[in-house]
Amino acid sequence: MASTRFFTILKRTQSLTANAILTRRYYNKARTASNTLFARISPLGEPDISLVPVLDNWVQEGKKIRGFELQKIIRDLRCHRRYTQALQVSEWMNGKGQSAFSPADHAVQLDLIGRVRGLESAESYFQNLVNQDRNDKTYGALLNCYVREGLVDKSLYHMQKMKELGFASSPLNYNDLMCLYTRTGQLEKVTDVLSEMKENGITPDLFSYRICMSSCAARSDLKGVEEILEEMENQSHISIDWVTYSTVASIYVKASLKEKALIYLKKCEQKVNRDALGYNHLISLNASLGIKDEVMRLWGLVKTKCKKQVNRDYITMLGALVKLEELEEADKLLQEWESSCQCYDFRVPNVLLIGYCQQGLIEKAEAMLKDIVKKQKNPTPNSWAIIAAGYVNKQNMEKAFNCMKEALTVQAENKGWRPKANLISSILSWLGENGDVEDVEAFVNLLETKVPKDREIYHTLIKAYIRGGKQVDGVLENMTANKIDEDEETKTILSLRLKDVE
Repeated sequence: MASTRFFTILKRTQSLTANAILTRRYYNKARTASNTLFARISPLGEPDISLVPVLDNWVQEGKKIRGFELQKIIRDLRCHRRYTQALQVSEWMNGKGQSAFSPADHAVQLDLIGRVRGLESAESYFQNLVNQDRNDKTYGALLNCYVREGLVDKSLYHMQKMKELGFASSPLNYNDLMCLYTRTGQLEKVTDVLSEMKENGITPDLFSYRICMSSCAARSDLKGVEEILEEMENQSHISIDWVTYSTVASIYVKASLKEKALIYLKKCEQKVNRDALGYNHLISLNASLGIKDEVMRLWGLVKTKCKKQVNRDYITMLGALVKLEELEEADKLLQEWESSCQCYDFRVPNVLLIGYCQQGLIEKAEAMLKDIVKKQKNPTPNSWAIIAAGYVNKQNMEKAFNCMKEALTVQAENKGWRPKANLISSILSWLGENGDVEDVEAFVNLLETKVPKDREIYHTLIKAYIRGGKQVDGVLENMTANKIDEDEETKTILSLRLKDVE
């Protein structure tokens, strides 16, 4: 459990950094060059939209597509987890022969196939490569597929094959093994891989050391964290960045070692320069330590040193103020954001909604959301779900039910949204005992656009039907059709019919 948490934090930090850089670069490019291929592809974020017609139309218009342009588009799509579309572009590039398809391109395509179609398809693709395309890059891509699936034996066998062929000469391959052991909870083996790297003449990179530090932290080996950091600082080829010091500071924050955390927060700040993402990490960690003055000072630096504050910056600062229970300050900051934002991103006010709900101020959160709606802003389903969860915690189930209905009503434009199972379960339980038949049926109809009908939903319907004097035979037939058998709870609920008759 601990190993998974630290690995997730580590990966998230790197992902945030990469996303911030790529998003900023391409957002600016898209605004200044709206007639580019990227500008056509970028807004098509729905995963079921095929990019093949877009590429074909571009060529039919007589416009050229260069290989490096497609590679950049694929890289950006991968960065934003649009893997299916990235694979479409990669396969189009390969199939149309727009440019030479290098082993590196094959490696990217192999990785995408593994993500989209599964491991067997990735292995098949690898086996069908001609010999000159089976090099360190494609072998490394297949290793990454095995690691992602957590297949220890296959990963080690494949790595041994790479060593025999002379393809295991990059720290990336050893980093994959470290990630494998982290994913599978074999934390003690992570530092062994680091030692093996050095023995084989492979110089560890920044990521190698970060994985090792996180594995030590997950084992509560803080001395090991310090030893690895000291080794890093003594390596001439390693330029320690703010992310590393932020990682170490985070480890000490979680260990409740405030003084140690402050040392590395100071080192982190010295490396941040004008990186807004770095300031976001500093603000969040100082909020975790409860140091309001530092949080406010750092926010001031964000405003003076960074050209523009984006939604991510406001989300971080609002989250820090909520953590510090400074809700009035948070409300003022939200108003500041609203006065300057060009696109109303509900992730920003949602932070304050959560803050109000955490403090038991559910009515205030609901009033705030209704005020936003009055300003012609279309809320996300998650905004209403946050308030619904708050009402559930206060045992005001009728209010929770009404808010969840609102969430399900506005979910059409948020196809990826899914309500939390425990929240739905609480509302269904209440509906089963208290809801009118019409209310229950309407709610279930809304719900099935997001959640497949399960036993709990059918039980709710049966309870409502029995209380409303309706026949339940149709519900039971639907249960059977959906391959849900009657269990003891079903029989107990059905026995209520006999009591009603008596």
